[in-house]
Amino acid sequence: MDDGGAGLAGTMQAMGSAARAGARALRLSTPAMRTAAIRAMAQAIRRRGASILAANASDLSRAGANGLTAPMVERLMLDDKRLEGVAAGVEAVAAINDPVGTEIARWTRPNGLDIARVRTPIGVIAVIYESRPNVTADAAALTIRSGNAAILRGGSECIETNLALHQAVLEGLEAAGLPADCVQMVATPDRAAVGMILGGLDRNIDLIIPRGGKSLVARVQAEARAPVLGHLEGLNHVYLDKGADLEKALSIVINAKLRRVSVCGAAETLLVDRAAASHLLPAVAQALVDAGCELRGDGAARAIFPDMSGANEADWTTEYLDAVLAVALVDGVEGAAAHIAAYGSGHTDAIVTEDEAAAEAFVTAVDSAIVLVNASTQFADGGEFGFGAEIGIATDKLHARGPVGAEQLTTFKYVVRGSGQIRP
Repeated sequence: MDDGGAGLAGTMQAMGSAARAGARALRLSTPAMRTAAIRAMAQAIRRRGASILAANASDLSRAGANGLTAPMVERLMLDDKRLEGVAAGVEAVAAINDPVGTEIARWTRPNGLDIARVRTPIGVIAVIYESRPNVTADAAALTIRSGNAAILRGGSECIETNLALHQAVLEGLEAAGLPADCVQMVATPDRAAVGMILGGLDRNIDLIIPRGGKSLVARVQAEARAPVLGHLEGLNHVYLDKGADLEKALSIVINAKLRRVSVCGAAETLLVDRAAASHLLPAVAQALVDAGCELRGDGAARAIFPDMSGANEADWTTEYLDAVLAVALVDGVEGAAAHIAAYGSGHTDAIVTEDEAAAEAFVTAVDSAIVLVNASTQFADGGEFGFGAEIGIATDKLHARGPVGAEQLTTFKYVVRGSGQIRP
């Protein structure tokens, strides 16, 4: 791709026009064709495994030389196990029901008009993301499944891996008789390409999905000339209610924080009911410290467990993506909900309790995309919801919320069937 000045502008405009043509081809394709393309993608990822891992090794080497942070490197890294997970995730998308054409509702009016609300593709979706190469495969599979064309723009730190994965995507499309224009990859690291995507490419882009850090999402939301499906940071909380079972609390908190610290579903703040803090906090905090987690607590938490540093205001709004956890004592469900409302990002929050009334009060009071009862926040993942995969966790309230899978990448239209009716 020409990455200089007018040449880049022309290339990007051509991508927009090609994507619109790809969207038309997908709209006319059959569910069987889309399934075949996705399955062939998974097979191509496995077949191209050595070249994909070699490309990833090159990206990792460059990332080390450029001083990329440890959480970003962890997100970037692929090995045999992770690459198999990418391929399996694509296969899972092939296995889910095709949403296109699904009848959501149907009714008949007194005048005999038959009205149906039917799922339909959005059109052309641009996905702008950082670091995680699995997004390339997930986004391609989900947009194909939902009948949408895609323009993918990954981060410069992952460009070789993304291009290698895109070759597998193209093989899948070709195997199913679908044009390469259905899923295009921006091959230049030039950030000007992002600005052109945000401009809408002559109104050829119908939806923009950013997946990355706060600065990326803020830029997209500020500059986009097309609708944006927001994905904010995961400022996730686990609240230990006075009715919590200690063993359950230990297991859930350790998993929520430390299973993978670099994912957006990782817990970043632990809230503990003041009424049971002396019982719950010492064991949970010690287990976290023993597992290598740094704790930063408010004064009340430090009074019970002194082996933690003091938290400041910034700690309540920091997505660490590292083995660091903020800790605060709160006054029951009401206090936990107030803290989450003040500092959370509306992503994922959990309560641990055996008190059903407290659990229901938490579910009602906490207005996040995902609210869990007695389960780890690390379940904030489309695959775990049965969606096969997800492009991200939408924290906006429109058009989709929570894990964005194939169904969430559709809109709907009304199909009205008559027998000659005219309006009086």
